[in-house]
Parts: sequence; structure tokens; C-alpha cells
Amino acid sequence: MPRMCIKDTLIHNDRYTALIKMAYSDIKNPGFNLGHVIGPFRTKRLFLTLLLLILTTFPGALGAATRIALQDAYVGVSVFVALTLGVFYGAEKLFGFNISNVFRRAPLAQVPLASVMGAMPGCGGAVIVVAAYSSGSVSMGAVVATLTATMGDAAFLLIAKRPDVAVILLPISVLVGIFSGYIVDIFDKRKHEVTGKMHHVPMINGNKPRHFTYLAYGILIIPGLFIGISALMQIEYTGIVASVASVISILGIFIGMLIWSTSPVQAMTNPADNPLSRMVEETTFITAWVILAFLGFEYVTSFAGLDLQAWFSAVGIALPLIAILIGLIPGCGPQVLVTTFYINGLIPFSALLGNSIANDGDALFPAIALNPRVAFLATVYSAIPALIVAYGFYILAPNYLTP
Repeated sequence: MPRMCIKDTLIHNDRYTALIKMAYSDIKNPGFNLGHVIGPFRTKRLFLTLLLLILTTFPGALGAATRIALQDAYVGVSVFVALTLGVFYGAEKLFGFNISNVFRRAPLAQVPLASVMGAMPGCGGAVIVVAAYSSGSVSMGAVVATLTATMGDAAFLLIAKRPDVAVILLPISVLVGIFSGYIVDIFDKRKHEVTGKMHHVPMINGNKPRHFTYLAYGILIIPGLFIGISALMQIEYTGIVASVASVISILGIFIGMLIWSTSPVQAMTNPADNPLSRMVEETTFITAWVILAFLGFEYVTSFAGLDLQAWFSAVGIALPLIAILIGLIPGCGPQVLVTTFYINGLIPFSALLGNSIANDGDALFPAIALNPRVAFLATVYSAIPALIVAYGFYILAPNYLTP
């Protein structure tokens, strides 16, 4: 073979080898490399965004169910996650503190602090603790404490509608979280386990168009919060107001999906980035998972005939168990539904309490992305005290705080 041909063959083989290595790298670590197959877009995320757009514009019941799920995901979850993260990251920047350093300097206080942060309405506090675990700042017990204590966005509804119940349920969840967290730390020796995915989090090199999308998303959060709070207070809009609320929600969702489909962020952002970009990037990442959960739930209830209300009215002693099993579903949507059933007098306090302790809210989504095994174990660890406490109330105080 002529020398030129050999050289060309070697060059071709080198390029082929490089492509194989790149593909393997993307499969092994689907991070920033995957995102530039089609311009600035990450291929899989772009595909999911386009599929969501098709489902949203689809005629008939399928399109209607999709739009309902997206609106519920935005005004019921995204705006509250954004608010919590924005306040927290803004305070970090303004006052110059770092929650990971706080956790590292007070190892004995990690579990109670994580439990209190988890009990904050919404999922932002729990998400921050999960991020701290992934960077090696807190123990497994702290993760279990925060996921046990969190009630997610259902806390907003309970506080608005039954504050007398909230002031009892939330402290119980905190205490159960603290107890469970310390127990886990005694038996689970993987303290300060580092997943390895947080050490090389890329900074977001946003250009002007990207900064514009951050600003647009942040501005839409403001009316979205008003709509979300109204929804939690069960205030229904009609006519032009309802149409405007729907447009804001769908627009917020797809601006977020645009950001997510071009983002290098896997779950958490680099602390060196500015608070707005961190808030938007992490909120849109969580929202992508929330949309998946809400769509699944909406499709099942709309097209498969799932009637949770009928379940609850027929099962008696299994009520706490069913509420706990629903709590194991990632996301806040099903948990908000359980809280609504309690407020309407369909389930006892024991079932609500079991659901509150078992549910991990939207904080489970970044946990799944960063470390699926830890997410699974934390869910199991929080389900055990949920069963004990829920059935303790069901047997010993069956009518306690029952509507």
C-alpha cells in the first residue's frame, strides 16, 4: 500500500477512535459534551422539548391533559422552588456565607439543621441539603433527615388552609427527621460520601441571549407566584384571567425547557455563578423531572381511570399505607392531592402524617440524578418511620385532628 494511503488510513482510524472515545464519554458521563451535537442543544434534551411541544399542541384530550399537567407543574412547583433557591442563593451572595461550610464546621448539628431546612415549605431547603451531600459536606443521616422532614409544596397548601394542623405536623416531621437521621448515621458509615459529580461542575458561560432567557424566566416567576399562591388557596380564575394564567405557565415552562436543553448543568450549579443563573438553571433542571412526574400522573388519572378518592373511601385500615406509598412517588403533585383529600375530610390525620414523612418532594429528582442508589436508600429510610408514626397515630389516636 502506498505511504500516502497508509497515512490517510491512520488518520481515518484516529478520527474513528476519537469518535468512539467521545461517544463512550457521553454515555459514561452525559454532561456538557453531549450538548453540542446539534448546535448549542443537547440532543436528548432537545428531542424531549420538541416532543413536549407536540404533546402540548396536540388536539383533543391528550393536548388538554398535557397543558393541565404543565400548568400545574409550573405554578404548583417551579415558582416555589425558584423562590426558595433565589432567596437562599441571593442571601449567600449578599451576606457572604456558604451553607456547605456551615455544615462542615458543625458536624454534630448537621442532622437537626438539615431537618429544619427540609421542613421549609417547598423543596428548596431539601434540594440544598442534597447538593451539600453530593459535594461531601454532610452525612447520609442529614439527607434522610431533610427528606423525612420535607412536605414539599403541599406545606404551602396546609399552611394556607389548616394552619392549626401545620403547626403540629411540621414540628413532628422535624423531630422524626432528626431521630431518623441520627439513627442512620449510627448504622450507615458512609459519612461525607462524595459522588464525584460535584467537583467539576462547569461554570455557566452565558452569552447575552442566555442572560436574556434567565431574565425572562425570572420575570415570569413573579406573576407565576401569584397564580401558584392563588391555586394553593383554591382560588379559581375564569375568563381572560384564566387564559392569561395559562399563557404565563406554558411560556414559563418552555422558556425553562429552552434553557434546560442547552444547559451544561447536570443537577447543581457552580457556587461561583451568580444567584440568578443558579436559581434558573437548578429550577429548570428540577422542573424537567417534575414535568415527567406530572405528565405520568395526569395521563394515568385521565386515561387509565385511576380514582384515588375511591381508593381512600374504601380501604379503611390501609389508608395510612396507601398515603405512604403515594408519598414514595417523586414530586409534589401527588402529595398536594393527598393534602387536599385531608382538608376535604376524606382521610385521617395519620394518613396525612405518614404521607408527609414518606414523601421526598422534588428534592428526590436531583438526588436521583446525582446518586440513584443513595436516593433509593434515603426513600426506604424515610418510609420506615412513616409507617411507625402513621400507624401509631392511627391506632392510639384515630380521631386526632381528623376533619
